[in-house]
Amino acid sequence: MRIIDPKKTPTPDLHQFLLGIVAPRPIAFASTVDEEGQPNLAPFSFFNCFSSNPPIVVFSCNRRVSDNTTKDTLHNIRATGEVVINAVSYQIVRQMAVASTDYPKGVSEFVKAGLTPLPSTLVRPFRVGESPAHLECRLKEIITLGDRGGAGHLIICEVLRIHIDEAVLDENGRINPHKMDLMGRMGRAYYVRASGEAVHTIYQDMSRPGIGFDQLPGSILHSSILTGNNLGMLAGLAEIPAEADVLAAKGDERVQEALASENPLEELHRLAQKELAKENREQAARIAWLGEYL
Repeated sequence: MRIIDPKKTPTPDLHQFLLGIVAPRPIAFASTVDEEGQPNLAPFSFFNCFSSNPPIVVFSCNRRVSDNTTKDTLHNIRATGEVVINAVSYQIVRQMAVASTDYPKGVSEFVKAGLTPLPSTLVRPFRVGESPAHLECRLKEIITLGDRGGAGHLIICEVLRIHIDEAVLDENGRINPHKMDLMGRMGRAYYVRASGEAVHTIYQDMSRPGIGFDQLPGSILHSSILTGNNLGMLAGLAEIPAEADVLAAKGDERVQEALASENPLEELHRLAQKELAKENREQAARIAWLGEYL
């Protein structure tokens, strides 16, 4: 593996290595106003949610590597203590890209990017009308991490109010990721669209610990068919399948065909793999554990 020493690597190169590894990152489309109420809009991909009680989000406004300056966002939020963070969906990602360029102070990115400013309810900055969700925030603290190009300023904000487009909610009032259709940032000019086949459901019962890899029998652990993800699904089960349930799996016609094949263990694992692909973990486990009885 290539070894990167941060102290010996030029900041622009180090920046791209970090962004390529710590990815994808959510995008904070931050709306602020200056002392005169002039709006500013800029995206930041050093962003995440760090607490729900109190509701806290954090984004970083980094110093530019080229000239060690910072964006107007940092000045504005220091002056007013307020910001609106707008979600970036696929539908507005190109408009977000327009707003990411450096316009002179006083020029509205809302106008340049063709976005609609909506009044907020508790803070002065505008919301982005085309965004599917908005977080009205009050500044809690700014932590400066350095004074040279590339150094970040952690802007810690408390969420005062949330606005969500009803169109992105499911029948239970929860956000549907496919309808939300968010964009994430990666290294360089790469982005990722968080909808469709890019979204995976990975359920793990948090009420009981999984049995773990150390409890998988050797016939499964050293399988030439089952992948690491397959093994992870089996290791996440709350308990080892009972012997009676394992032996009862022999009643399945497909299992009988696998047992009658030239390599029954491999065929059992292929069959278990198909069940795992359908999220039938318990049935997959019973089939896989049959290998212990060959």
